[in-house]
Amino acid sequence: MTGRLAGGLWPVAVLGAILAVAACARDEMPRASDGRALFLEYCSVCHGESARGDGEMARAMSTPPKDLTLIALRHGDSFPRAKVLSMIDGYARSDLDGPGMPEFGELLKGDLVPLDTGDGVMTPTPRKMVALLEYLESIQATR
Repeated sequence: MTGRLAGGLWPVAVLGAILAVAACARDEMPRASDGRALFLEYCSVCHGESARGDGEMARAMSTPPKDLTLIALRHGDSFPRAKVLSMIDGYARSDLDGPGMPEFGELLKGDLVPLDTGDGVMTPTPRKMVALLEYLESIQATR
């Protein structure tokens, strides 16, 4: 009976372990590398591949896109996570004149991950937005 249990349960145990590892990988926090792909897809046409505001559409815009590598420098060497998220999701852009940065509803879709934006509170935030935030934070220039 021991051989039958071991033989019969072993494949089930292996399958369970594989599913557990897959679940853990999905629950990992997004990394900057995940956000780079999103940046290239959604942001680079205006901000450029280097994020310096030199994308294909930049020349056609009345207000040029910001250099996103200087966000922290513009904020006293501190990356303002909550403010950046608000700019990406459109919350902080309701008072902008004319056509500006579009809202990216696609970034709001999908599962949520806990994120501390600087206030010590873990807030459920769309995974794609966190990935983009991580990327932007990773490319900040230093003095």
